[in-house]
Amino acid sequence: MAENRIAMRGICDSHMHVFGPIDRYPGAPDRTYTPAQMGLAEYAPIAARLGVERIVIVQPSAYGTDNRATLDGMRAFGDNARAIVVIDDGFSDETLADLDRDGVRGIRLNLMTPRIKDSLAAEATLLRAAERIAGLGWHIQIYADLELVALLAPAARKSRVPVVFDHMGGSSEKGGTDVPGFRALISLLRDGHCWVKLSGADIVTWQNSDFTGATPFARAIIEANDTQLVWGSDWPHLVHQHAGTGDAAPPAAYRPVVEQALLAALAGWAGDEDTLRAILVENPARLYRF
Repeated sequence: MAENRIAMRGICDSHMHVFGPIDRYPGAPDRTYTPAQMGLAEYAPIAARLGVERIVIVQPSAYGTDNRATLDGMRAFGDNARAIVVIDDGFSDETLADLDRDGVRGIRLNLMTPRIKDSLAAEATLLRAAERIAGLGWHIQIYADLELVALLAPAARKSRVPVVFDHMGGSSEKGGTDVPGFRALISLLRDGHCWVKLSGADIVTWQNSDFTGATPFARAIIEANDTQLVWGSDWPHLVHQHAGTGDAAPPAAYRPVVEQALLAALAGWAGDEDTLRAILVENPARLYRF
C-alpha cells in the first residue's frame, strides 16, 4: 500500500505548511526557528505520489500573524487550496471577510507556547476567538496536547464554531490511550463537539515510516465518529527547536517522514473504502467548503 497511490479522486491533505521564499518571508521577530525553503515546488512530488488534489495550508508558528506565505501559497495552488491563518486584534472584520473570499476557512490557536494552564483562561481564549469568527462559518484549529484537550473540553462544548484538534489531539504512544485527555477527546468527538485531524502519526510514535504505535489512537478516534475526521501529512515535518529566538533562532530542520506510509497507515485504520473516502474527500469538502 505504501508504494501505491490510493485510487480516489478529490483527496485532501488537510494539514501542510509552506516556507519561503526566505528573502520575502523571513519569519516573525520572536520565532523559535528560522524558515528554510519548503514551498509548493518541493511539495509537488509528494502530492503526486499521494494522489492529493486538494490542500489546506496551515500557518506555521515561525511566521506569527504574518500570513503572507500561507496566503500566497494558497493563491498559487488555485481553487483546490484553502488556508488556516493566525490572527490578533489588529485584524479588522473587513480583513477577515476578504480572507474568507480568498479561501481562508479558520484560525489556528497555539496554546502550547506560551502554555495555558488555567481552565478559565483557556475557556475565555477559545470562546472569544469563536465569537470573532462565528459569522464567517470558520472553525478554530487548536495545537495542543492531551492535557490541554482535557482543559479545553468544557469550552469546546460551548463553542459556537467547530473546534478542530491537530495531530490526534496531541496523543503520544508513550502516554497510551487510558489518560484523561484522550478520554475527553473521544467524548467530545463522539458527541459531535469537535473534529480531529488524523495527522501527526509520526509525532505520536516518533517514527519516520512505521506508525504501528499510533494504531490504538487512530482506531479509537475513527470508531468514535468518522464523520468529523480529516487527514493531513503535516509536511514538511518540522523539527521543533528551542535554542534561541528571532535572528538567534536556529534554522528549520525537517524529518525524513515517509508520506506514503502515513497514507497507507490511514487506509489500514479506516478499514473500508467508504470510511477512507469520508476522511480523505467528503469530510474535508464540508469543513473547508471545497
